[in-house]
Amino acid sequence: MLELKRDGQSLTILPETGAALGQWRVEGHDMLRPVANPALRNQKGVAVGAYPLLPYVNRIAEGHFAFGGEEYRLAPNMEGCPHPIHGNGWEHEWQVAHRTDSHAILTFDHTPSDEAGRGEWPYAYRAVMSYELRADGLHVSIVIRNSDKVDQPVGLGFHPFFHSEAGSRLKFRTDSVWLTDDHGLPVEKKACEGEWDFSGGRALEGRTLDNGFTGFEGQAVLEQPGGLPNLTVEADRIFSHLVVFSQPDEGYVAIEPVTSMTDAINRPEIAGRGLHVLAPGQSSGGMIRFHAEASRRPAEG
Repeated sequence: MLELKRDGQSLTILPETGAALGQWRVEGHDMLRPVANPALRNQKGVAVGAYPLLPYVNRIAEGHFAFGGEEYRLAPNMEGCPHPIHGNGWEHEWQVAHRTDSHAILTFDHTPSDEAGRGEWPYAYRAVMSYELRADGLHVSIVIRNSDKVDQPVGLGFHPFFHSEAGSRLKFRTDSVWLTDDHGLPVEKKACEGEWDFSGGRALEGRTLDNGFTGFEGQAVLEQPGGLPNLTVEADRIFSHLVVFSQPDEGYVAIEPVTSMTDAINRPEIAGRGLHVLAPGQSSGGMIRFHAEASRRPAEG
């Protein structure tokens, strides 16, 4: 476990657990709400506060897809669900490439395996995660490089868990939302109107969500009236989709900026699905910034 510190903040990083975060503390406040999910076997029961999603985000239906004239089938990686989820970066140990008191860079190199039944991602890639505490909060950078000899479809995202309390409200702007089936796959696209319009903020209490939103404008605000600092999530333009996974009975909400819709690789007919294709040697990535009220500093000058 690594620990970073700066300006009343501390951050714990878990390289052995998929480059996940343990906790981000801001002036004594636990900003993340770590979750141990026994269905994610490769997290080995560790409670994590956030983790990277790559080289795809959310689910791939039945683990099956075709690309570049080849067909592939991935093995399920979450118990009780036939659809592999969140890529495979979270399933492996990462290496610490650089560290200072307030900044750490971690890397993971994936090489496809011919081992029978393994069923992981069929392309080689290198992923780089940068975690940095700055005066205005936590800055997270995610980059993936195609290390293979052929084109590779990719998706990126970040999966932080935050406290969801009585009175918590979430605010963001998006164009549309995907309604999902019992296994979290998109089945119907609706405009963000009525109950799906979060532009003015909506209460999370009593509302269970596991939905992908499209046309994300890059900012989400979690209002916390119970004593925790309000939180602002700001994402680069590449993160044009947002997944909200709200479990009020469990006391958390995941606010996940991502580059694509769920099962994007199998939805070529959908405009704006967000699938990115990297040629050999090409890279893609972006930054997500987390600002807590208690961590803000007056602007200089």
